[in-house]
Amino acid sequence: MPFGKPPLGGPLGKSRSRISASGLTTFLRCKTQWFLSSKLGLSGPLNTSQVLGIVIEDCFCEILMKRPKSINSFEELKLWANSFVEEYSIKAMDRGEELWLQGIWHKEGASWDDVELESIKYRISCGLELFLEEVENCYNAGGGPYLESFRKGDFVFEINSPAWGEEPIFPIPDKVNNFAIRKWSIEENIEWQEENSPVSWCEAWEIARPWVKDPRVHQPQRLFHPEGWAAGELDLVLRWDGRIRIIDIKSGNPESKFAVSLIHQLRFYSWLWRETHDGEVIDGMEGWYLDGAHRVTYDAPTLEEYDSMSTEFKQVHSEMQSMGEGPAVFPNAQQSECKGEQAGCHWCGVSRDDSGVWTNSDIVESITKKLEIEIKPPFEMLSEIPSRVTVKGKFTGSWGPLPNHFSEPVLGAMLSSGQKQITIEESEPGSFPTLHDCPNEEVVIIDALPGVWRGNSRLYVDSKTKILTLEESEEYFSSIGKEASNAITRVGLLRTRANAEGFVLSIRKRNGIRLDGKPWTMLNMYIWDGHNVVEVVAFGSSINSQMESITKGQKVGLIGAEIGWRAGLPQLRIDSRNTRITVKN
Repeated sequence: MPFGKPPLGGPLGKSRSRISASGLTTFLRCKTQWFLSSKLGLSGPLNTSQVLGIVIEDCFCEILMKRPKSINSFEELKLWANSFVEEYSIKAMDRGEELWLQGIWHKEGASWDDVELESIKYRISCGLELFLEEVENCYNAGGGPYLESFRKGDFVFEINSPAWGEEPIFPIPDKVNNFAIRKWSIEENIEWQEENSPVSWCEAWEIARPWVKDPRVHQPQRLFHPEGWAAGELDLVLRWDGRIRIIDIKSGNPESKFAVSLIHQLRFYSWLWRETHDGEVIDGMEGWYLDGAHRVTYDAPTLEEYDSMSTEFKQVHSEMQSMGEGPAVFPNAQQSECKGEQAGCHWCGVSRDDSGVWTNSDIVESITKKLEIEIKPPFEMLSEIPSRVTVKGKFTGSWGPLPNHFSEPVLGAMLSSGQKQITIEESEPGSFPTLHDCPNEEVVIIDALPGVWRGNSRLYVDSKTKILTLEESEEYFSSIGKEASNAITRVGLLRTRANAEGFVLSIRKRNGIRLDGKPWTMLNMYIWDGHNVVEVVAFGSSINSQMESITKGQKVGLIGAEIGWRAGLPQLRIDSRNTRITVKN
């Protein structure tokens, strides 16, 4: 099936600890770009092409979900399908403008006013042209091998291709409490012919329709690797002829700078399909470019290639996980190999060598107006944010998985140390799956991440954390030439807040829908103190008018920001009651 649930109870949404197709292709183009944009989350300015890619694909797929009636020829079918182009192009234009206006930082010189409706209409028409080729092939093939099964009303696939006339299928339906959302459909029935009669054009459209992401489903529709370290979201899956073909939609053309990444993206999807379908392999891979109706086809991977991809992607994921620890250094001392010239590159073209000589300093200077920053008390350099610590105590309780502040299910436990107690929690779902299996005696937790949530201190554990008995910890510290007593921090002395100051390099506000249908809002900004950059986040009601007025280039000071962690990198969180914010132009 084209989507599933995380095997370890992790988030359905994107996770910085999983490898994805987009993450893989970015990593292969430029590792620095991947680290800054995907792991750290430091985005560049929003461009109209990014927005158009989203809204055009969505509206194209929404037309595919329609059902024709009383169609007697291919020409009639084409006229019927293209009759929706104007309406859905206007929808794409309106949705795109809404997304554009939500963006806080736009590419210099870019404006939504420059987007032409005719360009959107052309691309949607080209997409329909590509799909109608499939419909015509289905008709000429007599409806394909599943015609009679469809006519009988059988469930041909575990997850059928979505249609407006059918109820949506949710990855986790139990989380959708709104009955109207779960059962939403319109009265749009298919005209099936009598058994053994020739296939009709309406039937050919219905059978050829690919699986697409259902726009009525607010939950992410992704495939998840059984071991939890990889995930991917497909665009289209064609299945009408008994073959499985994975299609990726591109709103541009094959001459785009990003076009070289298509084969890597499709290889990843084909590998993930096999990993999630008990060894079932796909039969073809295609890229549909909507600027000109270009169909780019590739042969399916061989069995040998599948095996090599497993090794390759595991190695890439391991390298991704090992990149970065603590506040991210920016700029790097050496310029990225891409020199900022690869598709999607922005920040990775900036560097400053050990003697202080900059490369592409204008990228930073255009925002901050200066390259030297003076940080004075009560603020401290971002590099002073405490990283990993070691504590001693005994577990007195455990729970979970329960939702953390990102609504992700994680394991938790309570550690008692002297007269103090502190919550121990996975930094991300599945990051320390043996937390509940720790010894029922005094233990030493090595390399935990100190933080705080809603005023209460916490320690976050991940794959780099060790939980050992006292005897085991003595042996461990002896092996690395340290005294255990000198390495341990008293729980009551843990630093869980930071006073930070820096220029805002990037800022964005995002909205979405949780698995249970409730809305969420998050504001991210990235502050730079001249040497390091750290993500600052605020959730929901913590996003006040002062924060919403902050723009890139302003100098922001934070007093009492809560220390949190994301993918091993620090994340300063705004507590509306205890964090004080100052803003300077």
